[in-house]
Amino acid sequence: MKDFDFAGKTVVVTGGSMGIGETFARELSQRGAKLVLVARGRDRLHWLADALGGAHVIAEDLTKPGAAKRVFDAVVAKGLEVDVLINNAGFASYGPFTEVPLGTQREQVDLNVGALVELTHLFLPMLERRQGGVIQVASTAAFQPVPYMAVYAATKAFVLSFSEALWEEYRSRGVRVLALCPGATDTPFFARAGEAAALGAKAKPEDVVRLGLRAFRDNRASVVQGTGNTFTTLLARFFTREFVAKLSGRLMRPKKPLALQAS
Repeated sequence: MKDFDFAGKTVVVTGGSMGIGETFARELSQRGAKLVLVARGRDRLHWLADALGGAHVIAEDLTKPGAAKRVFDAVVAKGLEVDVLINNAGFASYGPFTEVPLGTQREQVDLNVGALVELTHLFLPMLERRQGGVIQVASTAAFQPVPYMAVYAATKAFVLSFSEALWEEYRSRGVRVLALCPGATDTPFFARAGEAAALGAKAKPEDVVRLGLRAFRDNRASVVQGTGNTFTTLLARFFTREFVAKLSGRLMRPKKPLALQAS
């Protein structure tokens, strides 16, 4: 598969108003891509679009029923043919499973899995016509069970498996599919998940994004950011899953009672 140049390509970025999504937007703008930014916050989206010298914006809450289809329809209505979809939107909650409101747990599934699958399904025929692809932002949490972030880790395990399967299905058809797996990253992600959910030093979002774009260019199925994170993801290969779950539980156990709120 030939090299991939983002100059002149149209890229949809979900969760595109901050964090890793904003960093993707800034990096791709510098590379000459045409951007479609999707997020809940209309004002922040328009501010970023102006800062980048122009981008299409779609204000949509992807946890809501029908949101993915509305995004797709809005892109089509703009007369755009999309080359790359970056499914970055997602969030985590932290705490004992039954102490996190059920609505919050469901929203994690709806956003991290449901919207991602629906957007991928809707855009893939277009991406195949354009010989582009998908970057799915997963997580190092995808590689092992994570107590106190049980639903989040399970959704990211889905994203990893789903993406690697599509990589094999579509690579002979000229479509790239990458699962990008960062660890803790210096973004507003932990404003919602809580700082207690972060383990180890946080990576720079620019490093995560540039790694993802290199791996996409190279047609990788998945990539883990950081040497330490790569080592951690290998634990499940050499130890039983029960052992890994116990170890993860000791590391993630709340040090004090948590004040949890619904999203």
